[in-house]
Amino acid sequence: MKLADPIVQWQDDLTAIRRDIHAHPELAYEELRTSDLVARQLESWGIEIHRGLGGTGVVGIIRGKTDNGRAVGLRADMDALPMQEANTFEHASRHPGKMHACGHDGHTAMLLSAARYLAGHRDFDGTVYVIFQPAEEGFSGARKMIEDGLFQLFPMEAVFGMHNWPGMPAGSFGMVAGPIMASSNVFEILIEGKGAHAAMPHMGNDPVMAAVHLAQIFQTVISRELDPQDPAVLSITQIHAGSADNVIPNDAALRGTVRTFSTAALDLIEKRMAEITELSCLAMNCKASFNFSRNYPPTVNHPDEAAFCAEVAADIVGAEHVDPAVRPSMCSEDFAFMLQEKPGCYVWIGNGQGDHRSAGHGLGPCTLHNGSYDFNDALLPVGATYWVELAVRRLARDAAAS
Repeated sequence: MKLADPIVQWQDDLTAIRRDIHAHPELAYEELRTSDLVARQLESWGIEIHRGLGGTGVVGIIRGKTDNGRAVGLRADMDALPMQEANTFEHASRHPGKMHACGHDGHTAMLLSAARYLAGHRDFDGTVYVIFQPAEEGFSGARKMIEDGLFQLFPMEAVFGMHNWPGMPAGSFGMVAGPIMASSNVFEILIEGKGAHAAMPHMGNDPVMAAVHLAQIFQTVISRELDPQDPAVLSITQIHAGSADNVIPNDAALRGTVRTFSTAALDLIEKRMAEITELSCLAMNCKASFNFSRNYPPTVNHPDEAAFCAEVAADIVGAEHVDPAVRPSMCSEDFAFMLQEKPGCYVWIGNGQGDHRSAGHGLGPCTLHNGSYDFNDALLPVGATYWVELAVRRLARDAAAS
């Protein structure tokens, strides 16, 4: 493994920063302490900063030895999740109901370390923008930064993201050309029937049976109407109806999520769900309203950038520890919005199986969005070195191509 020596020597500093952020989690658009910490660290290394994009976002501007008009962006997310931490080690969350259960604390620390190195080794041409983004966890912080002028204020030719991935060997890398994560969408269906005594169902219009019918028939959209080679998931996660054993209720509600790797699949699913809802409920003498919200698009890596990221990662950790065609996930990621605007690639860095956790961890698995999760601090110099090599080599390649 070829790691940058100064970054390796900063391991204790990096770990302290990461654990400090972990102990003080902040939810979407509330990352005031975290953004203050990021800004303070960047300025201490002589890095020009810009604050306020997306509310609490921070962008660091690291200029090389010459300004040739070339620039690249590196992005990390900062927000935590609204969930209770099960760990009791020293750096566990000090705020009940809030936890860094997705590793954004580690992502922030890795990018900070890379920024520190680049600020002290400006022997590259062009500019590196380090982007510390708020509100990834379901609140579209990436889109908000873009709407606030991210790519106008900081013109860049490509943008890159990275996320730790439990289950992959620690320090390994995975990426793929094309979709690596799915779109995230939610739906709500409200069914209006006619209540009746449960012993006299013929006197009502049963919304519960309409809901059950919808729950079953929706799955035929996936199994019988969608191209089997275009994966999608339709999960009904909530059905609410009734309050008594002997009463057919007046209404029922269904809620859930749809995940796809393509917009074409999403268009088909939304269209057919709406049609099925209207016609099926009508057939059962009920009325229905159908609401479908598209939250995050698929995260789609650009082929050239994916190949480049694989090459950089292989030079650091060895080709045998890089999977350039990793199996995509049906989870979602709002870095997708950035990849819709600029060429780039989103990679995974393996977080291991959880045996890195110190005494005091919870009894659950070390998986994302789990109360027993903790970021693997051994990744900090690996991820930071990757960021440095990626940025410097990309700028050098662009300069040579021009």
